[in-house]
Parts: sequence; structure tokens; C-alpha cells
Amino acid sequence: MELFHAHFHRLVRYLDRLSGDPDLAADLAQEAFIKLHERGSLPDRPEAWLITVAMNLFRNVKSTSARRRRLLTAARAEIAVGDPIPTPGQAAEAADERERVRAAIDRLSERERQILLLRAEGYGYRDLAAALNLNEASIGTFLARAKRAFREAYEGRADAPR
Repeated sequence: MELFHAHFHRLVRYLDRLSGDPDLAADLAQEAFIKLHERGSLPDRPEAWLITVAMNLFRNVKSTSARRRRLLTAARAEIAVGDPIPTPGQAAEAADERERVRAAIDRLSERERQILLLRAEGYGYRDLAAALNLNEASIGTFLARAKRAFREAYEGRADAPR
């Protein structure tokens, strides 16, 4: 129960950013915790195990369904992060910004997208390495490359990846 309270919301936020679908994110996070319970014992690194399982569940959903990603509506954003409801001008500006960020994220490779979104949720290098099956010593390099790729994609440079 303590593990659930400590990590569920963080895992949902990561999956929401990855998928663009808050309902799917909550379902996948819940399913990851169910699989942990069904496992019967805690893995050595439960947080990294949950991330890995959640990413696998997301890949399964993504590959078996042609779901289109949805941007957060103002009402859902209010619920998800507790920010005050923006003015119409702020909402339009924020929607434009979300579209630019989502478009830039979509142009990244899967690994770049995962490492940036997990890091944005505050996961450390050790957790990133375990979740993405990478050497912990190389996380800094992968993270720097992913940040550069995002910046290039966001700024709309011709040499942006994908």
C-alpha cells in the first residue's frame, strides 16, 4: 500500500505524458500495480519494475489499437495538476504550446521520448537505466542527446530527427 501511494501518481503522470491520454495512463498504471501484486514478491527495484511493466503495457495498447492521442482539455488539466482555470487567451496559448511540444515529442525516437519523459517526472539515472535496460554510466549521454533532439524538433530545424 505504501509503494502504491508513493509511486502511483508519478507513474500516471509519466504515462499521461507518454500517451497523451489521461484515462489510458491511469488504467495502465493501475494494471502495472495489479501485476506487481500478482507477482507475489517485490522485485529488487520495484519502481523500475513498475516503469518497465507500464511501458510494455503501453506498447501493447499502442500496437493493438489505432488510438489517436488527445491533448488535455482545460477541465482535465485542472483535475490532473490542480492549476487554476486559465483565461481564454491563456488557454489558447497553452493549447498551441502543448501542440508544439507534443509534435516535437512525437518526432523523437521511442528511447529519446521515454528518457525525457521519465526524467521530467523526476526519475534518477539508476531508475532510467533499469527501466530502459541501459548502462547507468551512459544515461547522461543518452539524456543529453534526447534533449538536443527535442530542442531541434521543437525549434523546427530541418535537421530534426525523424
